[in-house]
Amino acid sequence: MSKAELVEDRKYRLLLVRIAQGELGLREKTGRNDGKRVAEFLASVGLKTAEPWCAAYISWVFAEAGFAKPRSGWSPDLFPASRLARSALPGNLIGIYFPEKKRIAHVGLIEKQDGDWLVSLEGNTNMTGSREGDGVYRKRRHRKTVYKIADWVSNGRRSL
Repeated sequence: MSKAELVEDRKYRLLLVRIAQGELGLREKTGRNDGKRVAEFLASVGLKTAEPWCAAYISWVFAEAGFAKPRSGWSPDLFPASRLARSALPGNLIGIYFPEKKRIAHVGLIEKQDGDWLVSLEGNTNMTGSREGDGVYRKRRHRKTVYKIADWVSNGRRSL
């Protein structure tokens, strides 16, 4: 990457983080995947209300930042082989694997790395890190608990 591309890459990573941070504290209306903002996240990926929304939230954040992709409400879609990364850069995504589902079943956006810990911004979670929570939270997850990391920023083909 050229110096100019690195500068632009960092700019968009920080923009993604800032947009995601702007939703911290958002809570569902009744705790059933509902509420005006949750409906907006779901609508951004073509889903109706009352659906799990962690991936829709992430897709909405990218849309707000002007990215054409990702656009999915299904968390495994956000981790295609072509987007897998090792670096825990701000704006990259973390995938949490759930053995009972036999797949990635939760996604968050990396805010920063702190040693062996990743600080992420996640929708449809709670204080304990559930994949069926009640709002947008900042989570601190040990790197070993993260199944995959995806990079949609580098060579991300922004729509604007």
